[in-house]
Amino acid sequence: MTTLLIADDHPLFREALRGAVQRVMPGMRLHEADSVDALYALVEAHPDADLLLMDLNMPGAHGFNALVHLRALHPQLPVVIVSAREEPTVMRRALDHGALGFIPKSADSDTIGQAIGAVLEGERWAPASALGAPAIGQDEYEVAQRLRDLTPQQFRVLQMLGSGSLNKQIAYELSVSEATIKAHVTAILRKLGVTNRTQAVLMAGKLSVDPVAASDLVLPDGD
Repeated sequence: MTTLLIADDHPLFREALRGAVQRVMPGMRLHEADSVDALYALVEAHPDADLLLMDLNMPGAHGFNALVHLRALHPQLPVVIVSAREEPTVMRRALDHGALGFIPKSADSDTIGQAIGAVLEGERWAPASALGAPAIGQDEYEVAQRLRDLTPQQFRVLQMLGSGSLNKQIAYELSVSEATIKAHVTAILRKLGVTNRTQAVLMAGKLSVDPVAASDLVLPDGD
């Protein structure tokens, strides 16, 4: 039996997507997550899942960062992005960062079924406008490659740095010592090839759907 994972923070959309999938592919087993952390746990619990339908915008997701990290951790799991962001460049970036498909949230159930069926057959599926958009640049590709080297805990710390959290706040949230967080930050800086947390967050921000300019970024001191 085919197993499909759905990750989206909106219960009504998960329900609508679940209904669309069940109409075109009855009997498929479905499991759901409403955040990136819940998604990671879900994938660990179902390592043999056949497909993941994943929203770009949900708690813990910052643009394409979660997609890149998930593809590094679980390269065997096909991922299809399902998003309200339907600009051709956004769809093309998702494909270039490892998604095998992109389904606009405006798609009808027949289109959803066609897309899922194609990806399950090993093909790539996206609207024609996405395939005609320019590919990502070398700079964005290199940032993605560096993010792939982060461990799951380092990736979580980087995400929390991006939200402006202090080391002690991150330590409390993750139930570890502040010294452990400092060690993670040091490792993150080394793997990303930067010298401070602001540069690290700016680098990760290059994979945002709408990248944040350096002038718009305000981070607290490390402590």
